[in-house]
Amino acid sequence: MKRLIFAALSAIAFATGANTAQAQVSAQGPFLTPAGELQFVRDDRDFVAMLDREIFDRFDGKTLTHFDEASGANGSISRVLVQSAAGPVLYDLRRRPVGVQHANTAMTIKRVFWQADEVVLQGSQGWYRFKDGKFTKLQSSTMTYH
Repeated sequence: MKRLIFAALSAIAFATGANTAQAQVSAQGPFLTPAGELQFVRDDRDFVAMLDREIFDRFDGKTLTHFDEASGANGSISRVLVQSAAGPVLYDLRRRPVGVQHANTAMTIKRVFWQADEVVLQGSQGWYRFKDGKFTKLQSSTMTYH
């Protein structure tokens, strides 16, 4: 009985904690950001990322999937993690020029947790950290992500 109660409490705690990750989005925009208006547009077989109607990046993907970090009361987006065919792409939209980091490690992203200076994500092969342009697989840790 104690195991059943513990399992139920663990599931509730996990479900509550999972809300801190931003949901997966497939909308093309436009989205309000501190750097300008972000929009994704299909261009032949690729997608282009545009800021105020000017292309700043291009990535390959059959469908558009991204995870957004909302900042502020106006609902603007400060960072975006895009799932591309070649691997995750991180856009830091907190300033201009926009920070663009390509991970070049193909995977399916399941969940994303935003930290001050890094992104922690659950991919198809486990947990990863994306920090300072480096993509590393995480081992078991005592670090708590919110």
